[in-house]
Amino acid sequence: MRHFAEELRALGYDVDERRASSIPAGVVEHADARKVDRVLAMAPSSHQGVASLIGAGVELSTDERFLTPLDEFEAWSGGRTNLRMEDFYRWQRRRLNILMDGDEPVSGRWNHDADNREPPPKDGRAWPELASFELDAIDAAVLSDLESDADIELFGAAPTGLWPVTRAQATARLDDFIRGALPVFGTHEDAMLRDEWRLAHSTLSTSLNLGLLHPREVVAAATRAFDDGLAPMNSVEGFVRQIIGWREYVWCLYWNWGPAYGSSNALGADAPLPPAFSGSATTEMACVGNTIDGIDQRGYAHHIERLMVLGNLALTAGVNPQAMNDWMRSAFVDGAPWVMTPNVIGMALFADGGRMASKPYASGGAYISRMSDHCRSCRFDPKKRVGDDACPFTSLYWDFLERNRETLKGNHRMARQLAAARRLTDLDDVRARAQEIVVQLGNGTL
Repeated sequence: MRHFAEELRALGYDVDERRASSIPAGVVEHADARKVDRVLAMAPSSHQGVASLIGAGVELSTDERFLTPLDEFEAWSGGRTNLRMEDFYRWQRRRLNILMDGDEPVSGRWNHDADNREPPPKDGRAWPELASFELDAIDAAVLSDLESDADIELFGAAPTGLWPVTRAQATARLDDFIRGALPVFGTHEDAMLRDEWRLAHSTLSTSLNLGLLHPREVVAAATRAFDDGLAPMNSVEGFVRQIIGWREYVWCLYWNWGPAYGSSNALGADAPLPPAFSGSATTEMACVGNTIDGIDQRGYAHHIERLMVLGNLALTAGVNPQAMNDWMRSAFVDGAPWVMTPNVIGMALFADGGRMASKPYASGGAYISRMSDHCRSCRFDPKKRVGDDACPFTSLYWDFLERNRETLKGNHRMARQLAAARRLTDLDDVRARAQEIVVQLGNGTL
């Protein structure tokens, strides 16, 4: 905000930059000082923010950081039993005419997911480097103000200039991704490596959320890379799906389902947030410890670490979805309410009972073993479900299925898994081990 104020002043605008106890209080102070009777603002990206400004008498215009008008989404979604992302994504591709040949996808396939789920390569390749930006006097002043404010609880490492805070930095980051990372993004986009936190991910979420980049220009840059032969279709389509598909889908669901959605808890999960997540305890689980360390260092983890490490553990351990949502909103640099509420409540914790995801995203340690190199350095064995060295993910997975059998038995996508759980000859021992894990996770000794 401070950088933007300086940029506007340099362009000749009269900028009233002020600090206040709240945004509504600042609006009142501004209106009184400037003798104005009409204040116009772009709509904030949260229910609370919108209600706050409307309560302060502010006139709101449409949030311009997205490609999908909410009234068009409501017209599209009206009468549909299920609002699945794949259907939304195909509607978006046609509506926006992106990667299309007439009414059909340019490659003959709507998505290239099957090409983009490979485990980490074992060839020792070097991944694209990510440059940080030099902290300037404005950054230093912000950090000083934060550190001296007794009402603000800080956590994690000090910022290093990793995340863009100006338009120029954001466009440089976009160019870096298109030229260096997009060509190798797709195939291993779901992989996790202990010593490579970025891999080939774009790291553009903060720039998009802050309005430093617009999704239209980001998608245009990616499709140009395909047209120019700089990046393959599986990478470009996979990235475009993240922007016009998943990002816009989550945004629309947040507004379509309203504030009450955030209180959903269909599985009755009531376990507290694990101390290992908040940093008040450590963990011997290599994948969890590495992910939490990345959040501590950068306020970031990529989508598979969020869903299949943090979310998967919270889901199978029965962590309260509201506690998990509150933590993820506060811990991530891109943790806006509209981002986290559908992703945590719906996608990760299945707390909405299946309104968003067609099945719970629960898995045992085998998935993490296949998609990462974490298990090599972990004391837990992903193949074991009982015993002190059994992988917590594996034990919790089977316990989760049996614990929620009555709720999940009507879900046809879970029939095979539920039947497999019943065939376990050591199910009672597995469930006892899972309860030990839940206790250890809760008291920070796992």
